[in-house]
Amino acid sequence: MTTPGPRPTAATTAPSPARQRPAVLYPLQPDHPELVAPFAACVARTGARRLWLCQSFRAEPHQVLAHLAGAGHTVPVGTAVTLLPLRHPYEAALQARSLALLTGQPVVAGYGVGTPDFAKALAPEPYRSPRTAVGDYVRSVRALLDGESVAYDGPYHRLHAELPPAGPHAPVEVGAGVLRPGMARTAGATADVAITWMTPPAYVRDVLVPQLTAGAAESGRAGRPRIATAVHVAVARPGRDPRRLARVAAGAHLGAPHYADMLRRAGVDTGAADPAAELLRADVVVTGTPREIAATLARYRAAGVDEILLNPSAVLLTEGVHAAVDDMEEIIAAAG
Repeated sequence: MTTPGPRPTAATTAPSPARQRPAVLYPLQPDHPELVAPFAACVARTGARRLWLCQSFRAEPHQVLAHLAGAGHTVPVGTAVTLLPLRHPYEAALQARSLALLTGQPVVAGYGVGTPDFAKALAPEPYRSPRTAVGDYVRSVRALLDGESVAYDGPYHRLHAELPPAGPHAPVEVGAGVLRPGMARTAGATADVAITWMTPPAYVRDVLVPQLTAGAAESGRAGRPRIATAVHVAVARPGRDPRRLARVAAGAHLGAPHYADMLRRAGVDTGAADPAAELLRADVVVTGTPREIAATLARYRAAGVDEILLNPSAVLLTEGVHAAVDDMEEIIAAAG
C-alpha cells in the first residue's frame, strides 16, 4: 500500500479566526436524530467549528449525521470516535466519503479500538497490538479516500480494492483516538487528526505533542497531525455543584484502565479521596463563568490543541438539552 504523501497539518497551516472557534460535541448515544438537532443548530447559529458525535449503539452516528443534513442541518461534522471492530476499512472510507458527499461539509472520520473486551467480542483476531491495528486501519482508509488502489494483507485486515470515483465532495480528514504516548506516535505517522479525551493541557504539551511530532518525522510527513481535544465544560450557575458535575461528567472514565493510566501520567491522582476535585484542579473538567472557561480553553490552545470539542455531558445529563446548549453558546461567545 502506498503511504499517503504530505498533507496540510497543524504544523503547516495557520488557523483562521473561524477555525479558532470551539466545536460542539453531542456526548451521548441518541435514540433519534432529533435529540442531536439542537446541537447542530447551535453550530450553525454560533459559527462553531464542527458538530461531533461519539460511537453510538442506538442510532448509528453516520446515519444520524446524514439525517440531520437531510433535515437542513448542513454543518461540518466529525466522529470521535467510531470503533474499528464494527467495520472494515473499505466500509469506513465509504461511510466517511458519503457524509462529505451528502452534507457538502468537511468531515473528520475518527477511529479507535475501544475496550479490549469489545474488540475481543467482535474482531476475528485479538488486537495484540492496538497501535498496529489503528495505524494499519487509518492508512488504509486514508489511501482509499485519496483514490488509491490498496493491496494490503496485515494481521488485522485484508484489503485489495479501491473506491469507485465519486463526484466533487468536501474534504475528509482521518483521525485516530489518542490517549497515551505510544498511540500518539502511531497517530503522528498515519493520521490527519489526533483525537483526545480528558487530556489536561500540560499533558498534551509535554507528552502528546512531542510523540505526535516524532511519529510524523519518522514517517517523513510535513508536520504533526492536528489535535482535537474533548473538554468537559459547565458554566457556573446558582445551584450547580462543581464537584458533582465533575463526577457526573468524568466519573465513569476513572474506572477504565486506559483513562486512569493516562490521567496518572498527567499527574491526576485518580485514587484521591476526592477525585472530582483532582479533575477540576487539572482542568480535565472546566467550570466557571464563560470568560473563565474561555481563558482555560486558551491554555489548551497554547498547549497545542488545534480544535476544542466542548463536552457538556454533565449539564446535559443533569439539566437537559436546552441548559447544555445555553452553556455552549455562552462559552463560544466568550471564546470568540
